[in-house]
Amino acid sequence: MFSFVKHEAFRSMTAKSTVTLVFKQFPPYNFKLHPFNFSTQNLQNRESFDSARIQKSSKFLVYCNSQITKLGRNGCIKEAESVFNRMPHKSTVSWTAMLTAYAENGEINKAQEVFDKMPDRSIASYNAMITAYHRRNMVNEAFELFSSMPQRNSVSYATMITGFVRVGMFEMAEKLHWENPGMVSSNVLINGYLKARRIEDAVRIFDGMEEKGVVSWSSMIDGLCKVGKIVGARKLFDKMLERNVVTWTTMINGYMKMGNFKDGFTLFLNMRRERVEVNATTLTVLFEACGCLDRYREGIQIHGLVLSLGLDFDAYLANSMIAMYSRCHSINAAATIFDLMVQKDIVTWNSLIAGYVQSGDIEKAFLLFENMPQKDVVSWTTLISGFASKGMIDKSIGLFQMMPEKDDIAWTAVISGLVSNEEYETAFHWFIEMLQKAIKPNPLTLSCVLSAAAGVAILSQGLQFHALVTKMSMEYDLSIQNSLVSMYSKCGNVGDALRMFYYIESPNVVTYNSIITGLAQNGLGKESLKLFTKMQDEYLEPNQITFLGVLSACVHVGFVEEGWRFFNLMSSLYNIQPQVDHYACMVDLLCRAGMFNEAVELISSMPFDPHEGVWGAMLGASWTHLRLDVAELAAHNLFELEPNSATPYVILSNLHSVSGDKRKDEVIRSMKISKGIKKSPGDGDQGVEQIQDRLKWFEVPQGMWIRVWDKDKTVSSGSKCGTKTRPFQVVRRCSSYSSSCYTQNEHHRRSGATLKH
Repeated sequence: MFSFVKHEAFRSMTAKSTVTLVFKQFPPYNFKLHPFNFSTQNLQNRESFDSARIQKSSKFLVYCNSQITKLGRNGCIKEAESVFNRMPHKSTVSWTAMLTAYAENGEINKAQEVFDKMPDRSIASYNAMITAYHRRNMVNEAFELFSSMPQRNSVSYATMITGFVRVGMFEMAEKLHWENPGMVSSNVLINGYLKARRIEDAVRIFDGMEEKGVVSWSSMIDGLCKVGKIVGARKLFDKMLERNVVTWTTMINGYMKMGNFKDGFTLFLNMRRERVEVNATTLTVLFEACGCLDRYREGIQIHGLVLSLGLDFDAYLANSMIAMYSRCHSINAAATIFDLMVQKDIVTWNSLIAGYVQSGDIEKAFLLFENMPQKDVVSWTTLISGFASKGMIDKSIGLFQMMPEKDDIAWTAVISGLVSNEEYETAFHWFIEMLQKAIKPNPLTLSCVLSAAAGVAILSQGLQFHALVTKMSMEYDLSIQNSLVSMYSKCGNVGDALRMFYYIESPNVVTYNSIITGLAQNGLGKESLKLFTKMQDEYLEPNQITFLGVLSACVHVGFVEEGWRFFNLMSSLYNIQPQVDHYACMVDLLCRAGMFNEAVELISSMPFDPHEGVWGAMLGASWTHLRLDVAELAAHNLFELEPNSATPYVILSNLHSVSGDKRKDEVIRSMKISKGIKKSPGDGDQGVEQIQDRLKWFEVPQGMWIRVWDKDKTVSSGSKCGTKTRPFQVVRRCSSYSSSCYTQNEHHRRSGATLKH
C-alpha cells in the first residue's frame, strides 16, 4: 500500500525534489494488470481491487492539486507548472489551482491563457480569474467576465464587490449588493466602507442586514475601533448574543490601541470569567499593550497564563513576550526567554536587539546583531536607531552605508536619529537626498521632518512640509497629524494647532499629549486643562507625558491645588510613578507661588537625586521673590550640576547687589571669572532672522523644489524664487508621485480654510 508523504518531510525538501517525489509516491495511471489477476479464483476480488485503484487515483489528484496551490503561494511557480504539466489527468480544480498560482505571482497573461484553455469552467474558475484581474486593478476586465458568467454564487458577488471597493467605485459595489444582499456581500461592502472611513454607510449596510453573523459584528466593531469610535464599538459588542474569541480579541485590541488599558484588561478578565478560550492572538494583543503602556505587573500575569495553558513553546507568543519585557525595562527576563527558545526566527533576534537598544546597552545589541544568522531591514534599522539614541551619529550613518539594500525605512531611521539629536540641518539635507534618489518618503519620514521644522521653530518651513504632506495624500495619517499639531504649537501658531487637532477624526493619547503640552508651552494653561478633561471623557488613559503637559499647564496659570491633585492622581488612579521632570514641574509651581518651604520638602522626598531642572526652577523663582537664602541653596547645587553655566552666578550676584551686600557680589563675580565662565549673549541661540538667512532653495530631481538648510551658511544667488522667507512657498513634488503641479495660488486656495496667519 502506498504511503503519503509526511508534511514535515515535504517541508524539508526543495521545491524541485518535491515535484519528483509527488510522482514516485503513486503508481502510473496507464499500468497494465497481469492476466493472472483475472483468473477464476481472483475475479471475485476484481471489483474491490478496481475500487481501491480509483480511490488511490482520486487521492493522487487531490494531492497534486494541493501541491500546486502550496507551491504557488510560496512563489515556486516553475515547480507548480511542473506538477501541473506532468499530471496524467487534470480536473477543473487542477486548472483553477494553476490559474490562481499564476495570478498570485503576478503573471496575469499566463493566468488568462490557462483560463482560456480550460475544457470545463466552474463558478470557482470564474471567481479565480476575476480575483486575478483585481490583483492588477483591471476592474473593467473583471466586470466584463463577471457579466458573462452563466451562473454566479455569493462568492462571485463578494469578489466583484471587493474589486469595486478597492478602487473606490462604491456606487457599482452598492448595485451588486442590491442584486445579492447576502451576508457575504454585505460583510465585504461593510469592510470597504470602514477602510474608507465612511462609517455612516457601513452602519447603514449593517443595520439593513436581515441576518448578521459573527463576522459581520466583528467587522463593525473592528472598524469603529480603528476610527476611534470606541464607545459605539462597545455598544455593538454588548448587543451581540453570540461572541467568539475573535470578537472578544477585537474589542480588547480596540481599547488597547486607544491607550485605554484599564477597560481593555477588564474586558479580558470578563472574557476569562465567561470561559471563552483565549488564543495566541489574544495574548499577543495583551503583551503588546503591556509593553507599550508599561504595564509590567499585568505582563507577568499574562506570562503566567501562557505557561498554564502550555503555550510557552509558541514562537509567535515568545517573540511578543521578549518585546513586552524589553519595553518594560526588564531586559534580563527578555534575554532568558530568548535563550530558552529552541527555534528562533528573525523576529526573535530583532525583538531582543530592540530590547537592548531600549535599555541603552548598545554593545550587547551590536554583538547580537553580528551573531545573527540572517539580517533583514528591521535588524539594520533597529541598530541604526540604537546608535543614534546614544548620540553616536557617525556610527549610525556608517552602519546605514554598509546596508546591502536601503529602503524608505532605513532612510527614515537615519533622519529620525538626526532629529532626536537636534541636528536639524543635517536631517533636512538627508531628506532631500532621499528624494533625489527617488525613494518615496513614508508617513514616519514626514513626521520626522515636521519634528525638525518644529525644532527650528520657523513656521514657514513647517508650512512647506505641510504642503508636501497634502500633495502626497498623507494628510489623513494620524502620526503626521500629531506631528502637525506639535509643529504648529512649537512655532507659536496655536490657532492652527487647535484647528489641526479638531480636524483629526480619531485623536489618540499622542494627539492629546501634543496639544496639551503645546497649549501649556504657549501660556494657555486653562485651555490645556480643559482638553485634558476632554481626553478623560473619551476614555483615553493618560501617560507620563500627558501629566508632564498638565503639570506644566498648572505652572503657567498658577494652579497650585490643581497641580497637587494631578500629581497625586498619577500614582493613585493611573499607577504612574512620577519621574524627576514631574517633580521639577511641581517645584516650579510651588516656588512661583512663593511656597519655598513646601518645595524644599518635596525635593527632600524625591526617590532620586534632583537634576538641574529642579534647582533651576527654584533659582528662577528666588529672583522673582527676591529670596537670597533660596537662591544660595539652588545656586550651590547648580554649581556642581552645571559647572560651566553662568546663570547661577549671575542671579546670585544680582541678588547680593540688590540686597546691598557688595562684598559678596564681588566674591561671586570673582568666582565666575576665576573659573573662566563667560556669559554668552542669548546663550548662543541664533535669532530667527539669522536662521532664515541660512536657508536656500534646493532643486531635486524632476522639478521638486523645497527650502532646505545651507550647510555653508550662505544663500544661493541663483534661487528661482528669491531668498526671503514667505508664508507659503511652491513645493512641487516629483512627477513619479503625481502628474499634477501644485502651484502657490492653489495652495493658498486649498489651505486657506485651515491655515491662517
